[in-house]
Amino acid sequence: MAKCVCLGAKLKCSFGNKPVDMLVLPLNKTITAFFKPLANKMDFIPALNVPSFGLCLSPANPLNWKMAGPVPVFIPSTCIPVPVSPWSPVAEKTKIGGQPAMLDTSKTTCAFTGSIKVDDPGQTTVEAN
Repeated sequence: MAKCVCLGAKLKCSFGNKPVDMLVLPLNKTITAFFKPLANKMDFIPALNVPSFGLCLSPANPLNWKMAGPVPVFIPSTCIPVPVSPWSPVAEKTKIGGQPAMLDTSKTTCAFTGSIKVDDPGQTTVEAN
């Protein structure tokens, strides 16, 4: 079975230059034995749940293109993640805060075409189905 994702899970973006820790607020959430709130499919809010991945290396990000005279030049800028949909796949039966639990296999997509995935769920004991 897949592992549930919790506060402190490592997230990675295909266009970010560093992994980051996910933030999960303990509002109406199940808490693990280690006192970490578990995430659900709706925990994809930029800056709140999904922090900056350092520099954005996506050519689809318009902030990465600067003008050098008449020619645009690619210069990576600070990542501002913009997840466009809830996490998927998620648990079919296990609910956290009334929503399906987020799993270590869950992914979402950034508006700048980056694939955001779980690198480490933050815990190894809580599983979901």
